[in-house]
Amino acid sequence: MPDIKAFIFDLGGVLIDWNPLYVYDENYFDSLETRDYFFKNICTSAWNEEQDAGRSIVDATQELVAKFPDWEKPIRDYYGQWTNMLNGPIHETVDILRQLKESGKYKLYALTNWQAELFNIALVRYNFLHWFDGRVVSGEEKTRKPFPEFYHILLSRYNVKPQEALFIDDNLRNVRAAEGLGITSIHFHSPRQLKENIAGFQLI
Repeated sequence: MPDIKAFIFDLGGVLIDWNPLYVYDENYFDSLETRDYFFKNICTSAWNEEQDAGRSIVDATQELVAKFPDWEKPIRDYYGQWTNMLNGPIHETVDILRQLKESGKYKLYALTNWQAELFNIALVRYNFLHWFDGRVVSGEEKTRKPFPEFYHILLSRYNVKPQEALFIDDNLRNVRAAEGLGITSIHFHSPRQLKENIAGFQLI
């Protein structure tokens, strides 16, 4: 059984319900095939991650509009309606975070891929983001998960030993990267599953 002294939480998809489909719903485009094309070829995950790693959302938008002028409205809506992609806290996971904090047994950290300017919106909206003992935000550090140097920033800055940390993320790619650094990890699927996994480690 690992001797866990710190929890490291991903945010989007774990503690905060963020999804572009809240904007690009089934009625946004003329067909779901058009929507699929848009995300696979224009506003791709790789493009979004460039902003997570520090690129300006203004520069990213302008360059993409210049490249795909026929798609100007949906491109501009990606960040223009970004706040509508935030559907609020995942309350059951926030309750787990609260339980861990109130126990007083663990240090709590956030390690998130998030564009720096947009992260400030979340900081204003969600008080539980201020419960952490430390946060590392990709847009501020100019690197992101799953790159090892991003994890090392948190470990070094807050003096966290990998073997004493438990990492939680909904992206399996990021989980495997953490495990490669010797960090015990949980691939998040649901709050109930997370609570059962943590209980399995006898931590709550």
